Amino acid sequence: MAEPYELIRSRRKTLALEVTGDGRLLVRAPLRCSQARIAAFVAAHAAWIEKHLSLQRQRAAQRPPAPTAADIEALKARARAELPGLIAAWSEKMGVVPAGFKVTAARKRYGSCSAKDRLCFSCFLMNCPEPAVELVVVHELCHIREKNHGPGFYALLEQYLPDWRERKKLLFMS
Repeated sequence: MAEPYELIRSRRKTLALEVTGDGRLLVRAPLRCSQARIAAFVAAHAAWIEKHLSLQRQRAAQRPPAPTAADIEALKARARAELPGLIAAWSEKMGVVPAGFKVTAARKRYGSCSAKDRLCFSCFLMNCPEPAVELVVVHELCHIREKNHGPGFYALLEQYLPDWRERKKLLFMS
């Protein structure tokens, strides 16, 4: 039996298949493509579809369960309790003064520093080992002096954390 799929028609010239991260099959088709041609295309790629749907199911099975709202709040509370001391200690060592900090539930990055020197940290950073947390704090504090990731930034980071490369390996996005 053919896999169910979601059909997306657009002003394109070719047919395409996509297996999404949540295991859905998308078929992208030109606006005037016949249903018969689409069905034949899907049937001709049945082996590819099965392989990639299977891979997505395996990935999904290995993924840890999504954190609950209570888990996120607990991580945020822990970050608000632990990070200020770390920020203060490193700010003093580095001679920089952040304009403030906040904790979010960001999933794509552990930290950021705004143009106005405000620091922002993901609560998920608290799932990482302490040396990795320290790396992210120092990294963001370096941005108060060096706003980009140029040679000057990495020279500054190296000055304060010569082992930053090893620490970076400890980071993982959960």
